[in-house]
Amino acid sequence: MVWFWVLVLFTANLKLGLAHIHGGEQPLAKINILQTTVALHESASISAEPVLLGLKGEDTEWITVNFVNPKPSLDDWVGVFSPAKFDPSACPPVNERKKQLPYICSAPIKYKYANESCSSYAKTGTASLRFQLINQRADFSFALFSGGLSDPILVAISNPISFTNPKAPLYPRLAQGKSWNEMTVTWTSGYDIDEAVPFVEWGRKGDLQVRSPAGTLTFKQNSMCGSPASTVGWRDPGFIHTSFLKDLWPNFVYMYRIGHLLYNGSVVWSKTYSFKSSPYPGQNSLQRVVIFGDMGKAERDGSNEYSDYQPGSLNTTDQLIRDLDNIDIVFHIGDLTYSNGYISQWDQFTAQVEPIASTVPYMIASGNHERDWPNSGSFYDTPDSGGECGVPAETMFYYPAENKAKFWYSTDYGLFHFCIADSEHDWREGSEQYGFIEQCLASVDRHRQPWLIFSAHRVLGYSSNDWYSQEGAYEEPMGRDGLQKLWQKYKVDIAFYGHVHNYERSCPIYQNQCVNKEKNHYSGTVNGTIHVVVGGAGSHLSKFSQLIPYWSIYRDYDFGFVKLTAFNQSSLLFEYKKSRDGKVYDSFTISRDYKDVLACVHDGCEPTTLAS
Repeated sequence: MVWFWVLVLFTANLKLGLAHIHGGEQPLAKINILQTTVALHESASISAEPVLLGLKGEDTEWITVNFVNPKPSLDDWVGVFSPAKFDPSACPPVNERKKQLPYICSAPIKYKYANESCSSYAKTGTASLRFQLINQRADFSFALFSGGLSDPILVAISNPISFTNPKAPLYPRLAQGKSWNEMTVTWTSGYDIDEAVPFVEWGRKGDLQVRSPAGTLTFKQNSMCGSPASTVGWRDPGFIHTSFLKDLWPNFVYMYRIGHLLYNGSVVWSKTYSFKSSPYPGQNSLQRVVIFGDMGKAERDGSNEYSDYQPGSLNTTDQLIRDLDNIDIVFHIGDLTYSNGYISQWDQFTAQVEPIASTVPYMIASGNHERDWPNSGSFYDTPDSGGECGVPAETMFYYPAENKAKFWYSTDYGLFHFCIADSEHDWREGSEQYGFIEQCLASVDRHRQPWLIFSAHRVLGYSSNDWYSQEGAYEEPMGRDGLQKLWQKYKVDIAFYGHVHNYERSCPIYQNQCVNKEKNHYSGTVNGTIHVVVGGAGSHLSKFSQLIPYWSIYRDYDFGFVKLTAFNQSSLLFEYKKSRDGKVYDSFTISRDYKDVLACVHDGCEPTTLAS
């Protein structure tokens, strides 16, 4: 009997460890690049044009690749490599005893099958492909392979191509600073501090512009915790710069552009961007927030089979871009890129979200695919980050945490107060993070900021996803054990989660019970927290349990995101929109006054005295 329960506990822990696996595989991980053999054929060729990119300042260009293979097959493929030159001398030996070096030891940044645009390729051996490239601080080459992804045989290598200024400052991403009137600008370039001085030139629209300096960070291959991030997935991330724009006036449009002052006195400039500064905390005005998780990235040229891996990513991105004039701030609550150790994909992601992140604050949370790695201090001992162990996420984006390695923070936006938790570190009662969560929830002035929002990547609340239902508790194991009393004590309005790739909304819950029979409009006393899973922004979808729990009001097996609109201190609109059409499929409103927040509910009443 003892061994039976040991087996039960082992199985439960195994399921917990594997709970992050929703199917799908990082496409670049399918390539067995270290096993590449070289069989360059004199009759095979591959070429790319144009050779020089970005002649008009573009940071994205479409490339035509033409190729010929005298021995074509259905599993031939074309890989894009950057830097362009293969350097076997930098590769670790495949066979330590024989000191055998691989010919290629870095994965391509993207790939396509050779017959994608020409069904007759297997007969003719001739075809062309179109790739979209972004500026990634190095030149590019294209390689034609036979043998499929598992046993690649290098047949031909193209001419190198490059952007006119591969070091240019690119892909700005805004984030709230540590105070409401501070905006941070983070971007990527190829300039180290011994080459150029980074700064941001900015000011209110129509006023004189000022310059603010920027700090510069990067990370190296030995900062990675394991493979593939430390081996075939490694690519130099360039330099990441952050500038702090302070003492902003509320609700003003500011213009900005990024500069690098070279030591010859010239300046390399980015494009000009704009943003609207945050409202003063408590300001009674229209404020619009978008929240989602697990979007990942995709390729507009169709490469890398991302249609199978993150099929909804571009739809979500494009819907947000179309509605950007009606969005004030974005929260992407974990599983940002799904790069899983292939560092080149961080550039791809920042380029994809640049139209959004350069215009409104793009706030992030940590997910398992950013942080988790065995024996690295993550709460979950899984390899989900592909060896990144949080380093790229912590460096590529700014967030107002006291310690970047502890990915929890609070931030204010007008009528909203946000408490962002880090589900990849211990959140349980008695932990450092638990203390932060209580302090964050307790610190809000509900008269000024009536809308209190909690968020974490993993579902620390409620989800009827199939694997959570198999666990029996409809939550991340240990998820709400200690947190529920905090949500109840401080009357959290809505708690958001990702990790599960679908959408689900609960009733207002107190002590695991629905406390309101309404579904579309809530008014009066705050007597429960609504839990929302919004992890369907892009990655392959997660199935629901067949049984619908009593607390589940709306479930959707589709891609989408949530938009919150605060009209004033008394009225909030919640909308769930599908990414494919931007239409609203689930919604509710909350109407209440300050006295309703203060009201005594359940067993959460403040103590009173009979003294007069």
